[in-house]
Amino acid sequence: ASNPLWQSRSSTTVSSGGRFRCPSCRHEVVLDRHGVYGLQRNLLVENIIDIYKQESSRPLHSKAEQHLMCEEHEDEKINIYCLSCEVPTCSLCKVFGAHKDCEVAPLPTIYKRQKSELSDGIAMLVAGNDRVQAVITQMEEVCQTIEENSRRQKQLLNQRFEGLCAVLEERKGELLQALAKEQEEKLQRVRGLIRQYGDHLEASSKLVESAIQSMEEPQMALYLQQAKELINKVGTMSKVELAGRPEPGYERMDQFTVSVEHVAEMLRTIDFQAGTSGEEEDEEVAVEGEEGHAGPEEERTDGRESTGQH
Repeated sequence: ASNPLWQSRSSTTVSSGGRFRCPSCRHEVVLDRHGVYGLQRNLLVENIIDIYKQESSRPLHSKAEQHLMCEEHEDEKINIYCLSCEVPTCSLCKVFGAHKDCEVAPLPTIYKRQKSELSDGIAMLVAGNDRVQAVITQMEEVCQTIEENSRRQKQLLNQRFEGLCAVLEERKGELLQALAKEQEEKLQRVRGLIRQYGDHLEASSKLVESAIQSMEEPQMALYLQQAKELINKVGTMSKVELAGRPEPGYERMDQFTVSVEHVAEMLRTIDFQAGTSGEEEDEEVAVEGEEGHAGPEEERTDGRESTGQH
């Protein structure tokens, strides 16, 4: 109740249901139904408290201290503390020895004072360690967040490039289909002319063969009976006009050449957008998802119209 950091939700109990701020990291801690026993244990602090309790329970004048004798005066106990030299000494050293001009104090007084200072220093050091640990924990959380955000952005990046690849594959299929259609139309026309010329060549060859056989007829009367008809057939065959041949350059297909240099250059300029937050990225993805149904159809319609022009 006297702790200013304590903010109890109930005036009748402080064992559970309350909250307070950690004196080290200043984070708010909420006690559950287990109360303070549900808090995380700090073994380092517990060990320091146990050692302090053990030292506090010992008498000031232990056997070791009772038998601690002065090096200069072997029969004298060390029972005072030289404040000037900051060392324990005996009474004879103060009266006749090296510390006769020094300021001294009772050994228990200095003992309690320095033990209190050391205890305060330990407490400050432990609090500092707790603050450092809190900072380490926060930085570890930052590292985890960095990894999660990077994983998310890598996934989005892969999705974007997979989308671009899908658009390129779709457009490539449309252009290949237009090229194949043009190829089939030209091949059908040329092959039709080949069949027409082949039929004419076969008929003309047969007529030539019949004419040669007729010219070998030794009987003039018999020859004259067939000659007139053959002459007419030969004349008619020689005057037959065949369909025109394909115009020069008909076999060329370079009109289906695609220029991708500007697109490749544009793709090389793809870079991350500076100042784009994750929320804006999500909104952008959502908007593209809503508008993405009509767009590809329009693009495919445009693609078919442009293909028809070839």
